[in-house]
Amino acid sequence: MNPDKIDEILAFHRAQKEKIDARLADFRRIWSEGSDRDLFAELAFCILTPQSRARTCWPAVERLRGCDLLFAGSSDEILEKLSNVRFKERKASYIVAARNQFTRDGRLRVRSVLEGFESPFALREWLVENVMGLGYKEAGHFLRNVGLGEDLAILDRHILKNLVLLGVIDEVPASLTKRRYLEIERRMIEFSKKTGIPMGHLDLLLWSKETGEIFK
Repeated sequence: MNPDKIDEILAFHRAQKEKIDARLADFRRIWSEGSDRDLFAELAFCILTPQSRARTCWPAVERLRGCDLLFAGSSDEILEKLSNVRFKERKASYIVAARNQFTRDGRLRVRSVLEGFESPFALREWLVENVMGLGYKEAGHFLRNVGLGEDLAILDRHILKNLVLLGVIDEVPASLTKRRYLEIERRMIEFSKKTGIPMGHLDLLLWSKETGEIFK
């Protein structure tokens, strides 16, 4: 590991800790106080994010929610609202498929589907296997954003780049197989324990270091 970079990230964590704690508290409130529609909006957001900017995807979700298309629209109707989202045709169909996946007796039942898993890791595995458009990164991102996944790694390009700088991994992998993803996650958990920076903080910390903000 790189001692200088570790000292730098520890200092940055001390400066950002209160903001990160507040953001994670917001995410936990979505689970404790939010509706099934709130939970589904976060799922749709994470379906949209691959190879697209988070700051572009969240307004798209808000547009869809504002006109109720997120909960009742066809894939073609949803598509019309996804300006500046890459691969929007595919992602519009994924949102509709996910909505069907979480609908029971004509109503969204996201909370009841997610409850009852023995661990966030088991729940992430189920999401990856059952929800189109979700890989390990997107499933972990969704679970973190609804207060259920603070122990999971969210390995996007910002995080991977910084893990290389910190010496946690040797290089940014050309592709992330399941095996490689879980190996990097294991190393990230070890780094979290060694530095005392909680896993739930690391993603937001490294993301904000790269982008200058703590968002979603």
